[in-house]
Amino acid sequence: MYLGLDMGTSAVKAVLVDDEQNVLASAETSLDISRPAPGFSEQDPEEWWQATLASIDALKAQQPAALEAVRGIALSGQMHGAVLMDASDKVLRPAILWNDGRSAAECVELEQRFPQLHAVAGNLAFPGFTAPKLLWVRRHEPEIFAATRTVMLPKAYIGFRLTGEKVEEMSDASGTLWLDVAKRDWSDAALEATYLSRSNMPRLVEGNAVAGRLKPELAARWGMATPPVVAGGAGDNAAGAVGLGAIHPGDAFVSLGTSGVLWATTDRFAPNPQSSVHAFCHAVPATWHQMGVILSAASALGWWARASKSTPAELLAPLGAAPDA
Repeated sequence: MYLGLDMGTSAVKAVLVDDEQNVLASAETSLDISRPAPGFSEQDPEEWWQATLASIDALKAQQPAALEAVRGIALSGQMHGAVLMDASDKVLRPAILWNDGRSAAECVELEQRFPQLHAVAGNLAFPGFTAPKLLWVRRHEPEIFAATRTVMLPKAYIGFRLTGEKVEEMSDASGTLWLDVAKRDWSDAALEATYLSRSNMPRLVEGNAVAGRLKPELAARWGMATPPVVAGGAGDNAAGAVGLGAIHPGDAFVSLGTSGVLWATTDRFAPNPQSSVHAFCHAVPATWHQMGVILSAASALGWWARASKSTPAELLAPLGAAPDA
């Protein structure tokens, strides 16, 4: 048995899967987004954690024997968010999310401070990425920046709460602008450009590698005799690619969720930032991908459904049940 956890923007989802990949049970717990100022988008990491506990507790209520038999756990989740923790691992402020736009000026600053950014990180500096968010915190909340000892992405933070280990995997780390994407390692120069160092970063593993084991007290909560291993996992888009089988060079797909994605798997680091194409590590070892992204896709459909007093299903009905050949 296996447990999958997805730390989405709108909900935390949990799913139980058997060895034949049959879904035995699923549960989700909704999340709220705080928008304290125009262009801001934040969430409280403690809400992620409580939603994680609630979702797994719901699986236990549905399938207690199956949950007890879980041998492995993997996480996927929203990318780019900044969870800032102090020396005692206390969260210092709400996490700044992927769709937060406050750090446009800091993107310019980052590219000035680190002219090699595009070649190393494989991407332009956008406010959605993690590194500019830290420059914004340094400028506008200097006391919080000074107290920051660890920076984690959303699913890595939940992994930390599950295992006690500070670990990140390559696909999610690629969305920070701190990763040397070709070398699959933190870039000291990129970190220095944001006044950070490796000591502020989780250790890196591949997506299919063991990141830790579930804490014994949590295993006991869910009736697991042996704490299962927790894998590195994948960022949301990389997880979707693995699920679709897009793990070989040349594989491609389109994904329309809150954001919209055009994905192509590659066998090497192939940056193309001048075309606003992202180049990331895949969650699969020795594999990369290119990606074009828009931040508003299905969310725009939801907005129009509300504005027109319709439902998304009603608006999509004229398209039919499947695309024409």
